[in-house]
Parts: sequence; structure tokens; C-alpha cells
Amino acid sequence: MLETTSYQPVDPFFGAPYIDKDEERAEPVPHRYVHGGFADTDTRFVFYFPTGDGYQGRMFQPIEGGHGGHEESFGSPVMEAIIGGLAMCARLGGYMVESNQGHIGDDVDPRAGDDPTLYGHRASAEAARFSKHVAAQVYGAAPHHSYVWGGSGGGRRSPLCLENAPDAWDGAMPFMGGGDVAPLGSTKRIKGAQVMSFASMFNVQRLLGTRVERIVDAMAPGGSGNPFEGLTTHEREELASLYRQGFPRGDEFMIAEPMGQIWLWSSIADMLQADDAAYFANFWTQPGYIGHDAPQCVIGDLLDSELPVTRVLTAQDLIGPEFDLPEYQTMRTLVAIMAGSAGDFSVPFAVEIKGIGAGYRLGAGVKVISGASAGRQLYANSVAGDVLFCDGFGEANINRFTGVQAGDLVHVNNKPFLAFCYFARHHLMDDLQFDSLRVDGCPVYPQHEAPYMSPLMGVSYSGHYPGKLMWLHHTHDASLWPPQGIIYEGAVLAAQGAEGAAERFCLRWTQNAEHGPAMMVPSKPGRASNTWLIEFQGIIEQSLADLVAWTENGVKPAGTAYEYRDGKISLSADATQRGGIQPVVHASVNGGVVAHVAAGEAVTLSVDATVPPGTGTIVSVAWDLDGSGTYPVQIPVDGTEPAVQRSIEHRYESAGTFFATARVRSHRDGDASATTRLVENLARVRVVVA
Repeated sequence: MLETTSYQPVDPFFGAPYIDKDEERAEPVPHRYVHGGFADTDTRFVFYFPTGDGYQGRMFQPIEGGHGGHEESFGSPVMEAIIGGLAMCARLGGYMVESNQGHIGDDVDPRAGDDPTLYGHRASAEAARFSKHVAAQVYGAAPHHSYVWGGSGGGRRSPLCLENAPDAWDGAMPFMGGGDVAPLGSTKRIKGAQVMSFASMFNVQRLLGTRVERIVDAMAPGGSGNPFEGLTTHEREELASLYRQGFPRGDEFMIAEPMGQIWLWSSIADMLQADDAAYFANFWTQPGYIGHDAPQCVIGDLLDSELPVTRVLTAQDLIGPEFDLPEYQTMRTLVAIMAGSAGDFSVPFAVEIKGIGAGYRLGAGVKVISGASAGRQLYANSVAGDVLFCDGFGEANINRFTGVQAGDLVHVNNKPFLAFCYFARHHLMDDLQFDSLRVDGCPVYPQHEAPYMSPLMGVSYSGHYPGKLMWLHHTHDASLWPPQGIIYEGAVLAAQGAEGAAERFCLRWTQNAEHGPAMMVPSKPGRASNTWLIEFQGIIEQSLADLVAWTENGVKPAGTAYEYRDGKISLSADATQRGGIQPVVHASVNGGVVAHVAAGEAVTLSVDATVPPGTGTIVSVAWDLDGSGTYPVQIPVDGTEPAVQRSIEHRYESAGTFFATARVRSHRDGDASATTRLVENLARVRVVVA
């Protein structure tokens, strides 16, 4: 029986801790599962204490992405496979802590209201502190070191934890974070460039539609390199602005197939319209705004009608055989992640609505105006045919279409979203990525105050902390673009100086990685997503291990050198100069990046790969020749070499355009049989067969 009464919360907001579940579980590793919360709050937590002999006195606390709001995300098999969870923490010698970060779903704690300090770090910190009280009873002593980590929204908030509660953690590893900077102790909500950046991406998607495929081809290996060919003046301007704001070159496929980015719109759309009503009115009525000056750019996409719901669809419906079609792939992936994390597939996430018309549906508001759920405002996060998968804020996020029946009327209206598509022009932040929308410091377009993000995203970064912090960022992240990866480095340098930054901060870039793993990204027809994107879970685990070695033994981890210009991050083609831990991979076909050959003619495919010094050896080299993503051609390596050069011959027997991909994996200990901590990278070439 675990004792709780002697624990006194450090933060007076929290009532007495309680435990409502304490049980032994076998999966994914044998562990003791402890669930509870704090009285008079919405804060819930789960402690996972491995029961084997691998515990080495550490605590690891992952912070959920998005807004958080769930205390069992990393205990799910889905999250374990994507970025790691309990099994990974156990391999690293620790127990795992999760909290819902002070709120249930997207709703705020009734007592705390919009206080971003609670959701950004205070609830996570109190859960961490109480876990140590319980760990001392389970293991005989509290952990000697504790670490907080997370990606996306978890990457946004994990630095806040280390900055504002250094008694709770010794080290942090955010990946794919971002946000603005203010002195330590800020209590205000953050302003985030992602609001404006995503708006620009949605606009390019809206304007170009299926023509994005031409841009994808132009920017792929062996392409023309000119993404603007064939576009109108307005389309060119918007695509150029997207790039200058930092959208990752080479990831244009994600313009047409966004994953979770539209969630940000649905989660703050109500707040944006309430806080900045003048913008949403001015867009259609005032000079200097597209809706007034060039309505032809938006009017053809307008939706504004009241229609009956044809049917309501649960998560179980959407992952069923009826919707096992390519056009529903993105929707099904999102539903599987959300329902799987919550462990509830009965939630009605979507509606089918006939007769919407030809306007633009993604981002459209869907407001229930009759029936038991009248008044609920949702927004279309994924659309396929007449099926709209929707989300919203607060109660709408929790309930979705619960209570809605076929025949209930809804108002489908996308005027706010169309205005949002041009948000970046009129809401500039000081970040370098917005410099292209200024001339000599003067904004080109009429300005409104940059919006605050949800209080669930926490407060501003300060860059001031004790302990160690390793920041991971991805070069091909369509959700938190590369420029967001350098903001925190600047904050640390300003707060701690070059000497403090060298002692306590490390930045690693991960090449060819999206916001989510390749397995989550929709594939192109005839071409699997893992032939241009990597799985990065191994990089997360190895980097956490490096953070532990740095914090506990003073072993400085290898950072990545980079250059930033015009919204673009560039990495050296030389592994020694680049640094980091990823293999640097180069591929060629007949000596170049593209080859034109006849059917049946042999081509020579070559791969040249090197790991940065001191980061291990290459343990796997494989080719995917046809886009299947199966990598059937395995090149023999013995795991002893830090650099390899290998060539093969291949004949394509039929006409077509093929991308051959070389995938290389390294391992710190050169273990060719390893299944964890594999560090991956790839390179591609184009073969045109006549």
C-alpha cells in the first residue's frame, strides 16, 4: 500500500495527492502501474515502475504533443512505436511519469482558467515531484537523476519544465519545439509563428490543389529545381512567401497532405476570431487585404450554407473496411492516433454531409444549429469526399459529434478560414522568418497584433536554466519548420552567454525527418513515404542516452553545425564538418542524380555513407529500387566500418520514372543485430526509363 498523506505539494495550487489505481501489468514490460491525481484540480498522472532488474535510478517524463490533456499517451503501443514510451524508458534504466499537464482534453482547469503556467510546466512539475515520493517507496530511494522530454507541443513545453522547475528535473530533451522568448518568470501566453506559418501553407495548398505534384517533382532529385514554373503571379507570390518563412525545401509533398497542422487552426479558431475580430472583418471590407482588393483569389472557394447531417461516424467506423481507400488514409491515420491514445474508438469524430458544394472544405467551420448539441462549433481537420473529420476547442474537442444525429442541421462556413489563409501578411513577429514581409523594418501590409496561442501551450522561453538541455530539430518538418529550431539556441546564448551555452546546450539536426515518423505520412501512389523520409525513434533514444551520459558523467554530446539563410537550414555534405550522430549519405546513378536509360539497360547505383566521428559504425545498407518501401536489396556490411562505399547494377525492364533510395543505419556500438538506437538516413536518385 503506497503512502500519500505525508507528501506536501510544493505548489500550493495542488490539493493532496491521491492514488486510485495501483496494479501490476505485463506489457510492454512488466511494471507497476500507479494512477492518480491531485485534489481540487484536473491534474492527473500515471507512474510506470518497471519491476525487472534493469532499473538504474532514473526518472523519465515524456510530455505529450499538441495541447496535452491525456495522462496515458506514452503508455499506448501507438506512441511506443512512434517515438518511444515505457519500454524505451526501461531500457534507459528508468521509470516513466506522465501527466495530463493540468487539464482534461482541450478544456482548461475550472480553478486555473487560462493560466498558462499551470499547463506549461507547473502540473508536470508537481507530478514529477510526487513520483519521487512514490518511487522512494517502490525502489527504496528516490531517483538520483530525472529527465523531461517530448516532441511538438511536448517539445514546446519540456524546456519550460527545466527552466521553471529545476528541482524536478536535471535535463531536458525537446524535439521539434518552438515559441517566443521573454525573461524567466513570464506568466503570459506565448505568441507562436506556427499560427502564421501554417496559414501560409494552407493557402498554398488551397491555391494549387493537385498541382502541388508538379512542385514535388521539380524539387525531387533530378528535377528541374524550379517550383514556380506554370504558376500565376499570385500563386508564385504565395509559394515564395511560404519558402521565405521557412517551409522546408524538399518536403513539398506535405503541402498537399498535411497531417496534424490543421489542428492548430481548429484549436484556436474561436479564440482568434474573438480576439482579432477586426482582422476577420477587414479582410473582406478594407483596402490592403486580399478579400477586398482581389476577391477573385478567394470567392470561388467560399462555403456558407445550412445542411442536414447525413450520418455520424465514430472512430471505429472510420478505421473500418468501408473507408479503407487511399483518399481516407490521412483521416484514418489521425483517427487511429487520437482514438488509440485515448483508448476509445466509440467517439464520433466525423460527419457525412451531402450537398456542401464545390467550395474549399478543409478548415471550414461546422456549427451544429439544431438537435441536442446545438451551438457546438467544430472545424474540418481532414476531408475526403463528403466526410468531414472535425475538431474544436474545449468542450467541442472532448465531445466532437457526441449527441449529434442524422438530420440535425449544421452551418458549414469557411469565410474565417479563407481570411486565415492570409494571416501571415498581417500579423508579423520579430522572428527572422518574417523579414521578407518587411522592407527596412516596415511591414508591407496593414498590421494586427500577432495572436497569442492557447494557454495550454504554456509561457515564453527564457533560455535560462541549470542542468543540461539537448534540442533536436528536423530539416523536413512541415509542422515546426527549421527556423523554429534556432530560436531557443538564441535564447540560451542571450541568457547564459557563449560559455554557458557551451556547457549546458546542444543542438542536433535530423535530416530527412518529418514531424511524425515516416509510417504516419501518407504514401504517394506507387511510392512509399519511407523512401524519402526516415524513422527517427532510434535517434530519440540514442540522444536521450547521450543526455544521460552528459548530465551524469560529463560526456559532451555531439551537436550539428548548420547555416541559416532565407528561411533555409543547410547542413554540410561532409560528416566531420556536419557533426551530430546521423550518417551522411550520398547516392548516385551512373555518376549523377538522374539517369535516362532504355528498358533493360543496366544502371550503376552507388552509395557513399559516413558517420560523424565517435558516433559508431554503419550496420545496415539497403536499396529500395521501385518505391515499395521494402528495401529488399541488402548490401553486406559487418558493422565495423564508420564509412562505406558500395555499388550495384540494376536493370529496369519497363518504362517509367523510378526513384531508387539508399537507406543507411548506424549504431553507436556497431551492433548489426540491434533493433533499438538505430540511427537512420537516406539518399535518393531518379532513373527515367524509356
